[in-house]
Amino acid sequence: MDANINLPPSKRASPWVYFALAYGVSWLFWVPAALWGRDVTTFPVMLLLYLGGVGPPLAAIVLTYLTQRRAGRRDFWCRAVDLRRIGAGWYAGILLTFPTLIGLAVLLDILTGGAVPRFETAARFLSRPLAILPFAFFMLIFGPLPEELGWRGYALDRLQARWGALASSLVLGAAWALWHLPLFFIRDTYQHGLGLGSLRFWLFFADLVPKSILYTWIYNNNRRSTLSAVLFHFMGNLTGELCTLPERAELYKVLWVAIAALVVIAIWGPGTLARRRTSPAAVDEIPPHEGGDWS
Repeated sequence: MDANINLPPSKRASPWVYFALAYGVSWLFWVPAALWGRDVTTFPVMLLLYLGGVGPPLAAIVLTYLTQRRAGRRDFWCRAVDLRRIGAGWYAGILLTFPTLIGLAVLLDILTGGAVPRFETAARFLSRPLAILPFAFFMLIFGPLPEELGWRGYALDRLQARWGALASSLVLGAAWALWHLPLFFIRDTYQHGLGLGSLRFWLFFADLVPKSILYTWIYNNNRRSTLSAVLFHFMGNLTGELCTLPERAELYKVLWVAIAALVVIAIWGPGTLARRRTSPAAVDEIPPHEGGDWS
């Protein structure tokens, strides 16, 4: 497992510095967007929304280039694009975990008296299959890709250098959830539609913490592949868009995510959440910061 990365001791590489910078950039744009009080589809609210989304990747890129030499910078980008890091068998977990968990939530809701959800978005794409391509591309670019360059691509390694995989996942999950808070105050965002203080509001935050454990599990078992986390995040978002759940089914989904996280902890262990427990050569290639020369 690649989690025990040889990181520079510089405070600029600290996960807390990363969180402060990521939050600072995102909230710098999102707070004014919320205070503007207009619909997210209007200008400049939409622009501010998208600019705020660059907080996690921008913080990761800036800190990587400040604290790592060439090998560390190359490692950062390689983990985001190298398909070879992802084990062939792990694609099943990446592609099927969230559809399975949502399917179980829908089934449990139906068995307890709920109605079959209307798959309106999915039905629309069945009649126009090619329309899903720009939809999926937009979803990938404005969510999973930029976020995971930061959360898993940068912050997770720094947390795991200090604590075990489980503790790191819980800290990152809480930070990841709280980062979304201003979006609840921007009119007509997905988060705003959940309702501030509603059951769905609390489920949103409760969902991301155990979900973070699953992300670490995917990441650590695929040689610290940021791309694996991007694809996993994308499948979670896509499945959620194609299947809008009623409130009780949403509660069941969070329950199933928590159960899946507990199963992962029980089988793979809280220390690494991975089968392999030896430090691989790929991590050792990243030299520590020694000051002066960052070329």
